[in-house]
Amino acid sequence: MKRWRTDGFAERCLVAAAFAAALVIGWAHEVCAESRAPSAPTFSRAALDRIGDYVRNEITTGTIPGAILLIQQHGKPVYFESFGLRDPASSQPMTPDSIFQIYSMSKAVTSVAAMMLVDDGKLALDDPVSKYIHAFADAKVGVDLSDEAGKYPLKLEPLKRPITIRDLLRHTSGITYGFFGETAVQKLYANPQLYAGDFDNAEFADRIATLPLADQPATRWNYSHSTDVLGRVVEVASGQTLFQFEKQRLFDPLGMSETAYYVADESKWSRIAQPFPVDRLRVAGIKEPTVVRRWESGGAGLVSTAGDYARFLQMLLNGGELDGKRYLKAETVAQMTSDQIGPETGIIHDPFYFPGPSSGFSLGFAVRTAPPPNTTWPLGEYRWDGAGGSFYFVDPQDDLLVVFMVQAPTQGGRIQLALKTMMFEALGKGLRKD
Repeated sequence: MKRWRTDGFAERCLVAAAFAAALVIGWAHEVCAESRAPSAPTFSRAALDRIGDYVRNEITTGTIPGAILLIQQHGKPVYFESFGLRDPASSQPMTPDSIFQIYSMSKAVTSVAAMMLVDDGKLALDDPVSKYIHAFADAKVGVDLSDEAGKYPLKLEPLKRPITIRDLLRHTSGITYGFFGETAVQKLYANPQLYAGDFDNAEFADRIATLPLADQPATRWNYSHSTDVLGRVVEVASGQTLFQFEKQRLFDPLGMSETAYYVADESKWSRIAQPFPVDRLRVAGIKEPTVVRRWESGGAGLVSTAGDYARFLQMLLNGGELDGKRYLKAETVAQMTSDQIGPETGIIHDPFYFPGPSSGFSLGFAVRTAPPPNTTWPLGEYRWDGAGGSFYFVDPQDDLLVVFMVQAPTQGGRIQLALKTMMFEALGKGLRKD
């Protein structure tokens, strides 16, 4: 499953670099887009044409059926194009209002929802998760013990300290996923019964709580169901379902009318982007986007459009504000987008460290702490992607955000790296000449 992960995975395949020291992002809301604009490089028409030609070639050669690319700088789209087909079976063309399963791009939305509650004083980063989900009070860590027969019985050890809200946000909770890795604990998370039935967020969090942790909290970055558990915390702290809270506080005010946990309106089903048959993927319990379900997976469950998601990212790029409405404090956004697992924390990286060697991880995002070798890629760029191949990144240095929507999990990582390389080269931040 590593093949579809973030551009960090692709970087590991191409370069070997040491992990950089932690970076505190030094921009604030008071430094508005207009004041950054004069010094920020911009895209030439020729550069944008080359980027578009690359995507068109992917369609011509049959690697993806279609895609949408939105590049937005200084708060305005500089490139917004739909490519190829929305549905290869029916030959429907891709259109700007196409709806995509965004999988782990959901994590940023849930993380922002949680931090809104931190700003409200209803959550604290160092609160124990068990304060909101009592089943986690009995959490244990699973330790593999090899015996002479080659078997690996699991020893359960008590927690050295509770899992916190901060741990859920930065994937240091000890919770894991079951679709990568071969440890005894990860195999337990791969049990299909974890996703059986029509359960809600409360029941799913309780199911996760019965499984052993892969590590002690705050010791290792391990990609995980942490954000799903965080979604349940949002429910308990807010007194609403996750979708109700996000709709009231984010989706409706931001105008994200197409963003939800399934597509309820049958008249919109034809707008759902479909992959080639080889790329039909269902990961971590996520089903077809037309299926009505009670589980609102904060980690991977949302559907959205390029335009909706760009509105969400622009709010973050503006330091928590959009169109005169504030959603997060500027200092909260700065904290959310700065590395939280730097060397000073002692947190180690899992072998499946998807952010890559030139990035740390913040409260919901991979964040670049050093440029890849021989490049001048911008520090402070934050990003993530989804199992379907879609990705986004935000580059505060250049007052830039990018959303790429596609349904092609086997191609996502490769295309992401190629597009980002082209974009940064177009901004004069490619390979160093020295």
